Amino acid sequence: MKLKATLLAAALCSTAAHAEINISGFASINGGKVLSGTGAPQYGIEPSFLADYPIVSTYTEDFSFSPESLIGLQVTGNLGDGLSVTGQIVARGANDYDAEFEWAYISYELNDSWTLQAGKKRLPLFYYSDFYDVGYAYVWMRPPADNYTWQIFNYEGVNLLYNGSVGDWGLSANIYTGKEDDEENKLLSDFFFRAPTREIWEDILGGVVNLSHDWLEIRLTHMRYTNKRFVNGEPTMWNGKDSRDGKFYGLAVNADFGNFFVLSELNRLSLDTDFDTYMLSAGYRFDEITPYIMYSNYEQDGEGDTEKHDTTAIGVRWNFHPSAAFKVQYDRVKDDSFDFAVAGDSKAITFGVDVVF
Repeated sequence: MKLKATLLAAALCSTAAHAEINISGFASINGGKVLSGTGAPQYGIEPSFLADYPIVSTYTEDFSFSPESLIGLQVTGNLGDGLSVTGQIVARGANDYDAEFEWAYISYELNDSWTLQAGKKRLPLFYYSDFYDVGYAYVWMRPPADNYTWQIFNYEGVNLLYNGSVGDWGLSANIYTGKEDDEENKLLSDFFFRAPTREIWEDILGGVVNLSHDWLEIRLTHMRYTNKRFVNGEPTMWNGKDSRDGKFYGLAVNADFGNFFVLSELNRLSLDTDFDTYMLSAGYRFDEITPYIMYSNYEQDGEGDTEKHDTTAIGVRWNFHPSAAFKVQYDRVKDDSFDFAVAGDSKAITFGVDVVF
């Protein structure tokens, strides 16, 4: 045992001696409360504002800093000759600041354009997926919850990245495949089913294409997967089968004219039925101060009572420091469902500081 420990220490020392270590980080200290709301009394839910679905970051009528505050560290070891190792640890207020490795992957640059990666990464479904936790990277308090609702947000697998150009257009692409087995999914276990729920997405196969030119940026994405679910250890059945296939489609179009900008995102998940989401936002930069508005919508296809909710938000971002921004945002949520209600109607105020270092 002692010999093994000695060999391991020697190996680590040898590796560290040949690696260039880069450490970066991000943090958000956010607070807020529900000003008024209906809750969902049929499910025993008090007036609530569900700001982040996957993490179940929920504000109530009691002021709290816990739902969205977080700190993250990213460590990258550059081993030379195109090989690097990256790990990201995040501690969230919503999880009592228990630090967890959320990313851990190896990258190898095949050439100037192509990079192969393997390990655990963020599932690149949405435009803001890759930097969702870095609040400093976007204008709002958070990407709109109506769009970013899905249960799974990381995956284990491999992906192939491309960076290049086509004429005057910048081009990046990502092809990925893998699986995620979340043995106690927080959104389904703590919020929707209120029972231990294991959520599995397997046979994931997806692709992303991003085009940019001058003031215009377009992102296209598609992914397919197979879903399995166990509630209290029992498999969920859909039409007599213990699995179902899903297909995700996404389009984001952003226009930035310098001071004035427009952001948009349109997504569809075809599962048992279609789930459509969209977001539209605009803002104007007055030097370091940026006021903005945003509207997002989630609608499940079908007759009668289905899941339908939307959010209207208005806020201001102030870049008071080269590495820090203060934000304040007012959200009004309308939940138009009963059996499929999420948290009911709500009006909420949140504010906070995002930093990068």
